[in-house]
Amino acid sequence: MSRTTASVVVIGAGPYGLSTAAHLKGRGLNVRVFGSPMASWDRNMPKGMLLKSPPSASMLSAPDPGFTLEGYCRHAGEPVLGGHDTVPVELFVRYGRWFAEQLVPEVEDVRVLGVARQSDGFRVKLSSGEEVRVPAVVVASGMDGFAHVPGALAPLVADGLVSHASHHRDLGVFAGREVVVAGSGQSAQESAALLHEAGAEVRLLARTTELVFGAGPTPPPHWQPDTPLGRSWGLYGVVHHAAAFRCLPREVRLKLVRRALGPFGAWWLKPRLDGVVPTLLGRRITGARACGDGIELTTRDVRGRAHILRTGHVLAATGYRVRLDAVDFLDPALRARLARTAGYPRLDAGFGSSVPGLYFTGIQAAATFGPLMRFTCGTAFAAPRLAAALAAREGEGR
Repeated sequence: MSRTTASVVVIGAGPYGLSTAAHLKGRGLNVRVFGSPMASWDRNMPKGMLLKSPPSASMLSAPDPGFTLEGYCRHAGEPVLGGHDTVPVELFVRYGRWFAEQLVPEVEDVRVLGVARQSDGFRVKLSSGEEVRVPAVVVASGMDGFAHVPGALAPLVADGLVSHASHHRDLGVFAGREVVVAGSGQSAQESAALLHEAGAEVRLLARTTELVFGAGPTPPPHWQPDTPLGRSWGLYGVVHHAAAFRCLPREVRLKLVRRALGPFGAWWLKPRLDGVVPTLLGRRITGARACGDGIELTTRDVRGRAHILRTGHVLAATGYRVRLDAVDFLDPALRARLARTAGYPRLDAGFGSSVPGLYFTGIQAAATFGPLMRFTCGTAFAAPRLAAALAAREGEGR
């Protein structure tokens, strides 16, 4: 069955998809949204995780006031967080689902199987069997398909000896087992802390020679400006001038996306790791093989010396890498038409790609608009801007 039922389809119901849909609806556009609200946050983040961002930066964007994290807490009778309070992931999921119920209740929990270009727009094939013809599509699928496992470890994923940090909802399954966490950023540091607290025998292995933690709260005065991502002039530019980021040279943009805001852990992780979790720093993994019912790692230190390390499991907390070819619901012919910046889609000022009518938001927009797109607070910039571009496009088509 094929029918035209909307002027825009939004693929994804995480913070960026829900925020975009709310702003599109606020402009009177007929929108269909496909996905399960906050599913990735609920299924791919470990229980007990705390968001790196403070409450003021842990919110979705709405066209009307009252739909912040604070607004949800007041509505639900939960304690209101402020300042440098930590935000549990479970609270953030509840907030996101409340946001969806209030502003985007028509989210359809079906999977998009394919998006193909046709003469008058796009054909969207759904797991329900329906095919939707629509003039415009917004891809807001988050980090799905982008989990990165280093090449030396990747062959052992199928054997269950290696997994990515996003593959586990409950780290308690590792209680009593030996686990090596590979990585040095927030995900690696927090995974190591949670594993230790769940009863695992954990070690943290990282290429960096020291673990870096963000600065804790300090009393004013401050000589650098505060932002939702931290206190610095550089972050001020990233947050408040994201529109200008796309004017920077390509290599500068890519360098900033890779290096800004990482890898480091939140200040509140330091007491949970220092002197608590053994660390093997300055080590690069050069090889891995199955050994009995565990895994044997070969590592090389900063002096070039080789070391052998045995463990029961390796948890790769090694981040995400955006690759358009991993967005498998996009038809190969459609993907081939997309202009790219490294693995990212090349976007215009309104988040539109080189294929007219196809838009990308969230982490997939980071190479155009900067590191802000890696964080939930980036919805405040992206959602209204994208909605304005689509509203203008629909107006021109009438």
